[in-house]
Amino acid sequence: MIKIDKEIDEKRICQGDIIANVEFIEYAIEKNGQIEISKIVFPYVYVLTQDCDLEQEYNNKVNENATNQDKHLISVIVAPLYNIEHVYDGTHLEDINLKMQIISRKESSSDNKILKQNNNPRFHYLGFPEDIQITNSVIDFKHYFTVNHNVLFNSKKQNFVCKVSELFRENISHRFASFLSRIGLPNV
Repeated sequence: MIKIDKEIDEKRICQGDIIANVEFIEYAIEKNGQIEISKIVFPYVYVLTQDCDLEQEYNNKVNENATNQDKHLISVIVAPLYNIEHVYDGTHLEDINLKMQIISRKESSSDNKILKQNNNPRFHYLGFPEDIQITNSVIDFKHYFTVNHNVLFNSKKQNFVCKVSELFRENISHRFASFLSRIGLPNV
């Protein structure tokens, strides 16, 4: 079970924020003078961008005497939270016609234990306390994306759910960095 903070920082986005109904622009193309935009709305996302960067960005924006804007962020890294039951069934991305790996929901299965103990480098399991209205979920580190900083901040104002406490968010951050820095070996 992770430790959660329900207090919202209304001034800025924070690492570990969980925000509801965040849009991901899949693509935007022009066809015969018409612009077609495809978007996916994720029920919940977790903010992965380092808190020091988010704090420096905020401090630089409010400092009227700042001589440059090198701390400003264009976008924020987030990852969707997937309902654990949908992950077990491999259906968490069925709305975009993707069938994912099935993971046994049996508590005794090795795949389930590996997932829930966060021993699979690709996934991070989040068990929420009962007073948080989110089902137990999984972050799939392969599905991270960025959201425009201002768009995400405006979304947070209306759709903030909770924030993962500092100790737990640092663990998630290290696991995400480790997943991204892995070295792919060719299939032989």
